Amino acid sequence: MAKEIERAGFPVVIMCNLIDVAKTVGSNRMVPTVSVPYPLGDPQLSKEAEWALRYHRVGVALDALATEITEPTVFKVKI
Repeated sequence: MAKEIERAGFPVVIMCNLIDVAKTVGSNRMVPTVSVPYPLGDPQLSKEAEWALRYHRVGVALDALATEITEPTVFKVKI
């Protein structure tokens, strides 16, 4: 579905933890997430640390939307 949305002229960011699968299906902009059950969080972190993690990952995804690319790109996140 992401490919069709991009063909219509709208950039799409795929946030996932299985980057190799996203590459295989042809995603153009990819942002790594944390894990399958908690893609944008970690229940072992403090509330403040988890918020910072989420804020950072979503910020990277928003920056990815505004970035011109010429080939499939995995955007870097802080660990």
